[in-house]
Amino acid sequence: MKVSDFTYEVKEGMAISFQAIRANKMRSVLTTLGIVIGIVSVTLMGTAIEGLNRGFSDSVAKLGADVLYVQKWPWFAGRDWWKYRNRKDIKMADYKALARQATMFQAATPATGTLKTVKYQNNSSTGVWIIGSNEKYLEIGGSNMDYGRFFSQAEADGGRPVCVIGSEIADNLFPHATPIGKNLKVGSYTFRVVGVLAKQGSFLGMFSLDNRVIIPMQAFLQRFGARHGIDIDVKVSNIKQMDDAKEELRGIMRKVRHVAPGAEDDFAINQQELFIQTFNTIGIVVAGIGLFITALSLFVGAIGIMNIMFVSVTERTKEIGIRKAIGARRRVILLQFLIEAASLSLIGGVIGIIISYPLSLLVNQILPTSMPVSVVVISIVISLIVGVISGFLPANRASKMDPVDALRYE
Repeated sequence: MKVSDFTYEVKEGMAISFQAIRANKMRSVLTTLGIVIGIVSVTLMGTAIEGLNRGFSDSVAKLGADVLYVQKWPWFAGRDWWKYRNRKDIKMADYKALARQATMFQAATPATGTLKTVKYQNNSSTGVWIIGSNEKYLEIGGSNMDYGRFFSQAEADGGRPVCVIGSEIADNLFPHATPIGKNLKVGSYTFRVVGVLAKQGSFLGMFSLDNRVIIPMQAFLQRFGARHGIDIDVKVSNIKQMDDAKEELRGIMRKVRHVAPGAEDDFAINQQELFIQTFNTIGIVVAGIGLFITALSLFVGAIGIMNIMFVSVTERTKEIGIRKAIGARRRVILLQFLIEAASLSLIGGVIGIIISYPLSLLVNQILPTSMPVSVVVISIVISLIVGVISGFLPANRASKMDPVDALRYE
């Protein structure tokens, strides 16, 4: 068969198919409804997964791939939370010993926090995360200054009443003035603002990284209680030596905390990889559930197209007989009905995508979503495949009709 012949047959099949669709508008609309629902499900699921992946990647990147977090609790404690709860807190003495003995780190900082109300004159912010740390906080946390400065080592070691605030705090408490040099109340204590952090957004969409105030660790312990346990954040010198650095930290912590040989660690060393592994596991489950739902929706849509195409073949039996009687080949009839089924499905797919876009914007108010071109292309391809598959049996039946029997059909 020549390419020109095939092209002509496709054009002719498309013309006949669209003529049949226009002739039965209401039936065509009802037929495509199942595909519309299926494609909306596919598109929304794809955009939600893509958005969650991007949001997760952005959030986890803020943890730092080269940072280890020495903490009392593992990030995913599971059912053993009671055992971890009974561990003794990590203290400043542990941090000082680790900072003195470790050799494979670029920077280390203690970190602890509490929630307080922050006030400036008549303005206040509640539920603000107050973080105690040292001058290395920026280097390890991956934060940047918007304006002002971070507190110095001398201020950190001396426990000076200075602070650096997040952009959200700056906007809430100082809407019409610069916060630099102003005194604000953290709980019942006064701190002088020396800098404002650049906007960072939220972590996993759960809490804002801009709703925080960072103060020197010594100032935190003196004012909010030395009983607070701390975390130790360590930035490894060479990311390729993460495992070795982790083992070095583990050995130092076991020695400092007098953990007996063979006994279980009474601390945890967390890192970005734990979040990634857990998220991937959850992502597989979510994707599996989403795939089942979308497959079910598309299956219902495919059954609808198949039934309507069987009806269409029955109604047009005499037409098929005439075309075959004047020389139409089997493949021409087959191609005609496949094109009609694929066209119905494609129309449903396009309508589904048009509906999905505003819906994704609404979902974005609750969960992060993203509709890249790849999701749109996949949805179009899926709708075409569903149309071809669901239309094959009716098209095959039409192509096999005997012209004599077809012409006799009433």
